[in-house]
Amino acid sequence: GLCGGYQMLGRTIADPLGIEGRAEKVAGLGLLEVDTVLGGEKRLGHAAGIDIASGLPVAGYEIHLGNTNGPGVVRPMLRLTSGPDGAVSPDGRITGCYLHGLFTRDGFRRAFLARLGADIGAVAYEQLVETTLDALADHLEQHLDLARLLAVARPPLLRRGD
Repeated sequence: GLCGGYQMLGRTIADPLGIEGRAEKVAGLGLLEVDTVLGGEKRLGHAAGIDIASGLPVAGYEIHLGNTNGPGVVRPMLRLTSGPDGAVSPDGRITGCYLHGLFTRDGFRRAFLARLGADIGAVAYEQLVETTLDALADHLEQHLDLARLLAVARPPLLRRGD
Protein backbone atom coordinates (compact mmCIF):
# COMPACT_ATOMS: atom_id res chain seq x y z
CA GLY A 1 0.00 0.00 0.00
CA LEU A 2 1.16 3.51 -0.76
CA CYS A 3 0.34 6.51 1.42
CA GLY A 4 -3.37 6.23 2.31
CA GLY A 5 -3.25 2.58 1.23
CA TYR A 6 -0.39 2.04 3.68
CA GLN A 7 -2.43 3.67 6.43
CA MET A 8 -5.44 1.46 5.65
CA LEU A 9 -3.28 -1.67 5.90
CA GLY A 10 -2.59 -0.77 9.53
CA ARG A 11 -4.62 -1.38 12.67
CA THR A 12 -6.18 2.07 13.11
CA ILE A 13 -6.37 5.54 11.58
CA ALA A 14 -7.21 8.35 13.97
CA ASP A 15 -8.21 11.86 12.96
CA PRO A 16 -8.57 13.61 16.34
CA LEU A 17 -8.72 17.10 14.78
CA GLY A 18 -11.27 16.24 12.08
CA ILE A 19 -8.83 17.15 9.30
CA GLU A 20 -10.28 14.65 6.81
CA GLY A 21 -13.87 14.64 8.10
CA ARG A 22 -15.33 13.71 11.46
CA ALA A 23 -12.94 13.60 14.39
CA GLU A 24 -12.82 9.86 14.96
CA LYS A 25 -10.70 6.74 15.05
CA VAL A 26 -11.47 3.94 12.60
CA ALA A 27 -10.25 0.39 12.24
CA GLY A 28 -7.86 -0.43 9.43
CA LEU A 29 -7.40 -3.83 7.82
CA GLY A 30 -4.94 -4.92 10.51
CA LEU A 31 -2.49 -6.42 8.00
CA LEU A 32 0.40 -4.30 9.28
CA GLU A 33 1.17 -3.66 12.94
CA VAL A 34 0.94 0.12 12.64
CA ASP A 35 -1.39 2.90 13.75
CA THR A 36 -1.75 6.28 12.08
CA VAL A 37 -2.71 9.59 13.68
CA LEU A 38 -3.50 12.40 11.22
CA GLY A 39 -2.29 15.88 12.12
CA GLY A 40 0.81 17.99 12.40
CA GLU A 41 2.74 19.37 9.48
CA LYS A 42 2.01 18.12 5.97
CA ARG A 43 5.07 16.49 4.46
CA LEU A 44 5.58 17.34 0.82
CA GLY A 45 8.77 16.89 -1.10
CA HIS A 46 11.16 14.72 -3.05
CA ALA A 47 12.53 11.67 -1.28
CA ALA A 48 15.10 9.05 -2.23
CA GLY A 49 16.78 6.04 -0.70
CA ILE A 50 16.85 2.27 -1.06
CA ASP A 51 14.41 -0.61 -0.95
CA ILE A 52 15.61 -2.70 1.98
CA ALA A 53 14.59 -6.06 0.46
CA SER A 54 16.52 -5.59 -2.79
CA GLY A 55 19.03 -2.85 -1.95
CA LEU A 56 17.95 -1.04 -5.12
CA PRO A 57 17.57 2.74 -5.30
CA VAL A 58 14.11 4.27 -5.07
CA ALA A 59 12.91 7.83 -5.51
CA GLY A 60 9.63 9.67 -5.54
CA TYR A 61 7.82 12.16 -3.39
CA GLU A 62 6.07 12.25 -0.06
CA ILE A 63 2.75 13.98 0.45
CA HIS A 64 1.07 13.04 3.68
CA LEU A 65 -0.24 14.39 6.92
CA GLY A 66 0.26 12.52 10.15
CA ASN A 67 2.46 9.92 11.75
CA THR A 68 2.44 6.16 11.55
CA ASN A 69 3.93 4.18 14.43
CA GLY A 70 3.70 0.78 16.06
CA PRO A 71 5.62 -2.50 16.24
CA GLY A 72 5.57 -2.87 12.44
CA VAL A 73 7.81 0.15 11.82
CA VAL A 74 10.80 -1.80 13.17
CA ARG A 75 10.63 -3.65 9.82
CA PRO A 76 10.61 -0.68 7.39
CA MET A 77 10.14 -1.20 3.67
CA LEU A 78 12.48 1.63 2.64
CA ARG A 79 15.49 3.43 4.02
CA LEU A 80 15.22 7.00 2.77
CA THR A 81 17.78 9.73 3.30
CA SER A 82 15.31 11.16 5.85
CA GLY A 83 15.10 7.83 7.70
CA PRO A 84 13.15 4.58 7.60
CA ASP A 85 9.79 4.58 5.82
CA GLY A 86 6.93 2.12 5.85
CA ALA A 87 6.46 -1.31 7.31
CA VAL A 88 6.64 -4.96 6.27
CA SER A 89 4.52 -7.69 7.83
CA PRO A 90 6.39 -10.40 9.79
CA ASP A 91 5.92 -12.88 6.93
CA GLY A 92 7.06 -10.30 4.34
CA ARG A 93 3.87 -10.60 2.28
CA ILE A 94 2.37 -7.19 3.08
CA THR A 95 4.29 -3.93 2.64
CA GLY A 96 3.44 -0.27 2.78
CA CYS A 97 5.17 3.10 2.64
CA TYR A 98 4.61 6.78 1.97
CA LEU A 99 6.73 7.13 -1.20
CA HIS A 100 4.60 8.14 -4.21
CA GLY A 101 6.13 7.36 -7.61
CA LEU A 102 7.92 4.36 -6.17
CA PHE A 103 7.30 2.15 -9.19
CA THR A 104 8.67 4.56 -11.79
CA ARG A 105 12.21 3.24 -11.20
CA ASP A 106 12.57 0.36 -13.64
CA GLY A 107 15.07 -1.65 -11.59
CA PHE A 108 13.07 -1.48 -8.38
CA ARG A 109 9.75 -2.20 -10.10
CA ARG A 110 11.13 -5.26 -11.87
CA ALA A 111 12.73 -6.63 -8.68
CA PHE A 112 9.53 -6.04 -6.71
CA LEU A 113 7.38 -7.82 -9.31
CA ALA A 114 9.89 -10.68 -9.58
CA ARG A 115 9.69 -11.21 -5.78
CA LEU A 116 5.93 -11.61 -6.22
CA GLY A 117 6.43 -14.10 -9.04
CA ALA A 118 4.79 -11.71 -11.50
CA ASP A 119 5.77 -10.95 -15.08
CA ILE A 120 8.20 -8.05 -14.88
CA GLY A 121 7.13 -6.70 -18.26
CA ALA A 122 9.20 -4.98 -20.88
CA VAL A 123 8.21 -1.38 -20.20
CA ALA A 124 11.19 0.94 -19.75
CA TYR A 125 9.21 3.60 -17.91
CA GLU A 126 12.02 6.08 -17.38
CA GLN A 127 12.92 6.10 -21.08
CA LEU A 128 9.25 6.14 -22.09
CA VAL A 129 8.65 9.30 -20.05
CA GLU A 130 11.68 11.05 -21.57
CA THR A 131 10.71 10.03 -25.12
CA THR A 132 7.10 11.17 -24.58
CA LEU A 133 8.14 14.53 -23.12
CA ASP A 134 10.56 15.12 -26.00
CA ALA A 135 7.83 14.31 -28.53
CA LEU A 136 5.39 16.64 -26.77
CA ALA A 137 7.96 19.45 -26.70
CA ASP A 138 8.66 18.97 -30.43
CA HIS A 139 4.92 19.02 -31.21
CA LEU A 140 4.35 22.21 -29.20
CA GLU A 141 7.35 23.90 -30.78
CA GLN A 142 6.06 23.03 -34.24
CA HIS A 143 2.43 24.06 -33.72
CA LEU A 144 2.55 26.97 -31.26
CA ASP A 145 4.14 30.39 -31.25
CA LEU A 146 6.01 29.68 -28.03
CA ALA A 147 7.76 33.06 -27.95
CA ARG A 148 4.39 34.85 -28.12
CA LEU A 149 2.82 32.47 -25.58
CA LEU A 150 5.66 33.08 -23.12
CA ALA A 151 5.44 36.84 -23.65
CA VAL A 152 1.70 36.80 -22.85
CA ALA A 153 2.23 34.54 -19.82
CA ARG A 154 4.87 36.78 -18.21
CA PRO A 155 3.44 39.30 -15.73
CA PRO A 156 3.90 42.93 -16.73
CA LEU A 157 6.63 44.82 -14.94
CA LEU A 158 5.40 46.76 -11.94
CA ARG A 159 5.37 50.49 -12.48
CA ARG A 160 6.90 52.82 -9.94
CA GLY A 161 4.42 53.70 -7.27
CA ASP A 162 2.35 50.53 -7.64
